[in-house]
Parts: sequence; structure tokens; C-alpha cells
Amino acid sequence: MRKAVGPIARRSEVIRQQRERGGWVAAVLPIHYPRALLRSFDLLPIEVWGPPGIDPDHGAAHVQAYVCSIVRNALSFILSGGLDVADVIMVPHTCDSLQGLGSLLLDLVRPRQPVVPFYLPRGERECDIQFLAEEFRAISRQLEEITGRSPSLLELIECVKRDEEADGLLGSLHHRRNELALNSYEFYRVLRAREYLPSEDFVELARSCLACAAEAPNVGVPLILSGIVPEPMSMLALIDELGARIVADDLACCGRRLYPNGVSEDPFVRMAERIVRSAPDPTRGSPLADRSEHLLRLAAGSEARAVVFHGVKFCEPELFDLPVLREELKRAGLPSVIIEVDLNDPLSHQVRTRLEALLEMIR
Repeated sequence: MRKAVGPIARRSEVIRQQRERGGWVAAVLPIHYPRALLRSFDLLPIEVWGPPGIDPDHGAAHVQAYVCSIVRNALSFILSGGLDVADVIMVPHTCDSLQGLGSLLLDLVRPRQPVVPFYLPRGERECDIQFLAEEFRAISRQLEEITGRSPSLLELIECVKRDEEADGLLGSLHHRRNELALNSYEFYRVLRAREYLPSEDFVELARSCLACAAEAPNVGVPLILSGIVPEPMSMLALIDELGARIVADDLACCGRRLYPNGVSEDPFVRMAERIVRSAPDPTRGSPLADRSEHLLRLAAGSEARAVVFHGVKFCEPELFDLPVLREELKRAGLPSVIIEVDLNDPLSHQVRTRLEALLEMIR
């Protein structure tokens, strides 16, 4: 009999605790950002992946109809007061839509909080690491003006090392997922707690999960889940129901953020190293060959038999890669299926049909 994962603090509870101890809160848009830098200023990063299931009308009045629901919902959430608890809003220039959101918040529909945008390099060269390190230094100067604080380099490097410990355990959860007594929904609840829990709290959660051995091996057709974010989360229950299991993922909110440890003694360079040297990601301009090789390595290491590309509608970085990427995987004998969702839509019958068809083909 499986054991359910224990209680995981909600975002609202974590924010309340941060406030009670006198700390600040940063609302952070996807995907990559300097978590340790924010923590060194006693700013707790709370990631905003939409959120799903809110009234999109506030945001829809300011963005084009073909903007993805992550951006549209985030703007609606801000304009409706959903982020009033935040002291800072950070908007990485992850894609054209998020860059547009940053411009809107800076120039046209200004929230009460200061907005901190920054650019990510589109490469993995040494100069890309140095560029990103300079971006982080600029953010640090901006945060000093906002908070009135000036953390030392020693304080920052300690925050970086806490992040590395938490991300190391996050990697262990990924690699040992088949040993854990968790179904797909429970497993991704744990992984996604990294989006808002302080690193030290996530370390405790991850260790408690890793300590729970499965009483019986996981069974089902092994799949890789790729895309941005696994919403609606009910899709994970559907995968279990259909007799499949997720054995590896290439999700922007999960598998693409298994950051390696940095090596530099300079904390700004070290934070940049970790992001630039992470898994291939279309939002960072990774070549298609790197992405296909990465997915094939995941499949070989996990014995996955197919890939489910779970995308948010109108996500251009993902959609541009899929035709060529799927063809490369097909040549290697790895079939795939595309599922597109809007964050506000319930799980459709079409999704079930496509998953059933894929599983029927590979069983």
C-alpha cells in the first residue's frame, strides 16, 4: 500500500511566515532567475506560473489574443491585486511574451511594486556566463536601492551553497523517482514545492521523501514528460489511470532546472554558471541537436518508450522546436504526442484520447 506524501505548506502559509519574521517577498515570473541573490536580501522568491484558474479578463485587455496564458494570467493576477503581498516583481526576459510583460509593467500598467527585469544569454560560452554574472550584479545594485540592504559576498555565497544543496536533493528525487512511494500527482507536488519553499525547508521535505522506500515497484508504460508546466495537475492522475508512469521529465519548471553546482568563488559568476550549464532549453536558445540528444539520453537512462510534449498554447519557443525535434526522435524510434492546454481550461477529452492512442501504439 502506498504512503501519501505528508502535508506541504501552501504558498500563502510560506508568505505569511516570511512576513511574520520581517522578511520580504519577491514574485518571480518563469523560468530562470538568481534565487540565491534574492535570498541574500531576505527576499523570498515565490514563482508565478500563471497562475491557473483565474479570471483572465484584466490581462486580456492589455495583451494580444495570441499571448500565452502564463503571461495573460500573470498580468490579470497583478492587476486584480493577487500579487499585492509581493514587495518586488522580477520578470526574466525568457521569451517575447514575457519581455512584453516586463515592458508593460515598467511603462504602461505600473504596479505599486518595483519591477526588476533582466536578460538571459542565448548560449553556453564563457562570455555568456560573464554576461549573466553582470546582469546579476546589476540586479544586486537595484535590490540595494529597493531594500536598503547590502549583503556581503560571504552571505551571498552561503545562499548559493544552500541552493546547491537543495538542487542536489531535487536531482536525487528525479533520479530515484521509481523508488519513491508516491504517485505522479504527489511526486510533482513535492518537486513544485521548490517554486516557493525556502531552500532549507525544501531540503527537509526532499530528505523525508527520499527516506520513504516504495513497498512495491512502480509499474506502467514509461513516459518522458516535456514542456513548460504540468497544468492542469489532473493530467498526472490521468497518466496513472491509463496505466502509464512518468520516468523522466524535460519540464521548464522541473527537469530543465536541475542546476549543476558552480565552481567559481565569485558568487555572481557561480550563479551564472549554474543556469548557463543546465539542461538544454529553447528559451535559452539551445540548439535542436542538443535538445534531441538530451531527450534520447533521458529515454535511454529511464527506459522511456515515448515522449509527451505538454505545451501551453501559443508558447512560441516550444512550438518552434517541435516539428524538427519530433522528427529526430521518431528516427531514433521514440514516438511522441503533442498536448496543448490553456491554463484556465479543464482537462479535455481530447487529451485523454491522444494519450490513449499513444499508449495503444507502444504497448
